[in-house]
Amino acid sequence: MKPNPTPKKYTIEQLQGQPPRTGLVILGLIGLIIIAVGTLIPIFGVNLGPQAVSWWKYVYAAGALCFLVAKLFSPYTGTHPRIKRLYRIESWSAVFFCVAAFFLFWGHDTLRDVWAFTLAGGVLLVFANFAIPRAIRKELKNNP
Repeated sequence: MKPNPTPKKYTIEQLQGQPPRTGLVILGLIGLIIIAVGTLIPIFGVNLGPQAVSWWKYVYAAGALCFLVAKLFSPYTGTHPRIKRLYRIESWSAVFFCVAAFFLFWGHDTLRDVWAFTLAGGVLLVFANFAIPRAIRKELKNNP
């Protein structure tokens, strides 16, 4: 029977990778804020009037596109495989937001698909943002 190989020891730089460029982080944050505003406009559209409901699709789509561009151009550069997968999950949330934006313009009769993909993207984003620091802490704790 073969002995278990010793686990690889990672440094904090290998776990976190290079920090993304500040401009891309700001673009991603602005994209998420625009998605939130685009989601809230139809909810509070009764108070804003019927003209607000007509252009909220473009606001949401612009936010989804900004977030997708920010995620595409700021890849994870570390070496830990689990953290790399978690960052990939975070990138998939941007894809889900863009699919929701597609359904805004394709299906005019119902918004069920839009809200489903928005919720799925949000859940993936929240999960990844909690799991990434937890995985880094766990890996650093295992390294004596």
